[in-house]
Amino acid sequence: MTRAEIVARYAGVAPVAWGLDVPGVVNRLPTQERVVALTFDACGGARGSGYDAALIDVLRATRTPATLFLNDRWVRAHPAVTAELARQPLFEIANHGTQHRPLSVTGRSAYGITGTADPGEVYDEVFGNHQNLTRVTGVAPRFFRSGTAHHDDVAVRIARDLGEAVVNFDVNGDAGATFAPQDVAAALESAAPGSIVLCHMNQPGSGTARGVATALPRLARAGFRFVHVSDYLS
Repeated sequence: MTRAEIVARYAGVAPVAWGLDVPGVVNRLPTQERVVALTFDACGGARGSGYDAALIDVLRATRTPATLFLNDRWVRAHPAVTAELARQPLFEIANHGTQHRPLSVTGRSAYGITGTADPGEVYDEVFGNHQNLTRVTGVAPRFFRSGTAHHDDVAVRIARDLGEAVVNFDVNGDAGATFAPQDVAAALESAAPGSIVLCHMNQPGSGTARGVATALPRLARAGFRFVHVSDYLS
């Protein structure tokens, strides 16, 4: 749909839900198999455009699939890395927004970050990066997670109209890359069958890479295997 079509369709439509878990948002895979989807956000911006190569090396060395949610600012800072990651079957690339804003039709904020203010801005936040990711990787993203992972239900419907399912998480793996390695490992080891884990790949030097490296073999010994989000979501 075009921006004008989105604006016309949702003019005057008021949201009834706001937060991390609202109608239409996927927080867990629809299965009771012992599988876990690891997802990693790359948020971009002045303090968020680093690249945790050590984390990616851990995933490569252990042949662990992951879904990478990349923000437009991060992609523009790392176009060659983005294209390289997209070429590897181990990783699937997803959309983490254009300006890393909460996704709202009323300007709701989260963690001090002002959300999109209306349906047109929701379109810009989702589809701006959709177009850039498609250009850089050659593949249109199928999944979206907003900056802060906060959405309202109308914005979720708009994302779906633009061809992207909104995917959040049920395990917060690194608290915005602030956890120590042992806390990252403990968070990942709390995963249940069908869990979607959120961590970050834009903060090199954080505890995320070491925590993930500790948790992966423990989860494997517990009978878990790792999957892409797309393995269970159409």
